Amino acid sequence: MTPLHAQDERETSPYPRRFRGAPERSLRMGRVLRRVAGVDQVDEELLDLIGRRMYARDEVGAALVRAMRKDGAADAGRVTMAQFKKALDDGVRSVPDAPPALPRFFAVVDEVPDWVDFDLLERGAGVVRRMGRTATDVLLQLSLIGGYRYGGPADLLVATGGLSGAHAMRRLGETETWTRAVVEPGGMRRDGEGFRLTVHVRAMHALINDRFETNGRWDTARWGLPINQSDQAGTLGLFNSTLLLGARLLGRPVSAADSRAVMHLWKYVGLLLGVHEDWLFDTEREQNVFNYHVLLAQDGQTPAGAALSAAIVDGERHLDHGRLTSLRARYAHARLLSMLRYFLGKRSLEDLRLPVTLPWVVPAVVAKNLAASLVVGSSEYGRRYLDRTGMEFRRKRARMLFEGAREQVGALPL
Repeated sequence: MTPLHAQDERETSPYPRRFRGAPERSLRMGRVLRRVAGVDQVDEELLDLIGRRMYARDEVGAALVRAMRKDGAADAGRVTMAQFKKALDDGVRSVPDAPPALPRFFAVVDEVPDWVDFDLLERGAGVVRRMGRTATDVLLQLSLIGGYRYGGPADLLVATGGLSGAHAMRRLGETETWTRAVVEPGGMRRDGEGFRLTVHVRAMHALINDRFETNGRWDTARWGLPINQSDQAGTLGLFNSTLLLGARLLGRPVSAADSRAVMHLWKYVGLLLGVHEDWLFDTEREQNVFNYHVLLAQDGQTPAGAALSAAIVDGERHLDHGRLTSLRARYAHARLLSMLRYFLGKRSLEDLRLPVTLPWVVPAVVAKNLAASLVVGSSEYGRRYLDRTGMEFRRKRARMLFEGAREQVGALPL
């Protein structure tokens, strides 16, 4: 489909064709979430907005990218990658004679709203750190692979080469490197690595949008913009309330105060990513209600979902685990399939063309997590231990995923 035809369809419908493309399937898959969120009646106005914002972008990021895309080094308005990186690392004032688009972008991301409470952010980060492997499990199995059951974002990942084929585990490592930076102590301060990588991801998203919109390789009338407000807000929900729900299902109790702290952390992350502020939520219930409506808006599964899932699951068998690596890799592969059965169910695994096994590992995972939370985590010393071992696991996991290469989040596609 040419961009002209896509524009014609956009003029006749406020939504892309994917919007509510599989209503019966979405209702079936959302039954548990509907009960968790306490949704009595579908909010049709919210659904309408979700559909319309599949055509909405991060305009602040888009303005920066337009300046980056200007031709010729002599153009006074052109922003170079070196200038962007310098402003990100050292502040925009460190860039002499900065093109106007650069300070405009950083005026937005550097501004800290009155509602941001850094003490609460630090508490939320600590909660996630102490979850250790559980957080990695939930984000990989329930959030990431669970998200491959719907068309759109999965198809974009295939189109960009992300999380497919030989790049699968490295791209997964990039995501885990970013999330680890977000929850590091002080990570979301202006000089923190979590802040820097989050703003980097925002610029990367804007550049991908620009590239796909201008080269005609993306079916906008079917999918909406490559990276749009609705998909971004839905993805954010996978890192906060979905993480908390999955952690509880694996035996990690989360108090109301800790829940609010985790939600606050990701609310600020969402702001920096350019998610519209009316879709940044303070409570799990608000987020879960929104997540349920995002689920209702989804299309069915496409071949991209099965391809991406297979790349991740098969990739687990080829990671270097050190001593007894072959045996440990086979166990990690079997463990992943077992937990996917628990989170996604038999029918979803069949749809994703993954082997269906029993959730045999889950009782042991739940028992271990209950002991860690209720016994080890009951003292200050124990909480420090969980914090330290949780981050050690993430660092070890990253080394495996990057296979000894430098750990970094993807280069900006200029």
